[in-house]
Amino acid sequence: MFTGIIEEIGEITAIVPAGDGWRLTVRAPKAASDAVHGESIAVSGVCLTVVGSTADTFDTDVMKQTLDVAAIGGATVGTRVNIEKAMPVGARLGGHIVQGHVDGVGTVLEVRPGAQWSVLRISLPSDLAPLVVDKGSISVDGTSLTVSAVSAPRAAEAWFEVSLIPETLAATTLGARVVGDRVNLETDILARHVERLLAFRSGQEGGSR
Repeated sequence: MFTGIIEEIGEITAIVPAGDGWRLTVRAPKAASDAVHGESIAVSGVCLTVVGSTADTFDTDVMKQTLDVAAIGGATVGTRVNIEKAMPVGARLGGHIVQGHVDGVGTVLEVRPGAQWSVLRISLPSDLAPLVVDKGSISVDGTSLTVSAVSAPRAAEAWFEVSLIPETLAATTLGARVVGDRVNLETDILARHVERLLAFRSGQEGGSR
């Protein structure tokens, strides 16, 4: 379990094919300094398990399903990633509840820089659109953000916007995002549970996804 408060920006230093997946080496000195085998670390919003570490790097395996559904499947050596270690019991929940289970991938449609902040408009897969609301929470590349605008329910293309303060621009990879970049999206877990409950009440076998 995570909070979406990024602790450092890491860098992928090696990608080694492993069966139909990958073994990644990520340079992240803060996270690696006390990383232990088997613990969870969110890499740009993807919950991954540590299988080895050094003083400033950690290794993790990424299965094919994750590569298929998350933007990390397009990563290369040198790709910068957001890093967050799992939330310890009793810690403050600074962002919102983030599981590290990516729901889908969005594409940056627009970047509107301001004097002190930046607004990103990001495409939203149609099956996720009902789960994203204005002023609600969403995780973008593992970063807990508040939705500042959202497309109309019947819009031809679903999208949402987030407003990034200077701290977020500096402390996460989102400050370097440009139009066309793909980002990992995780919707609010509460919205997903409500969707599932409503699906059962309406007599459907599952949700919209």
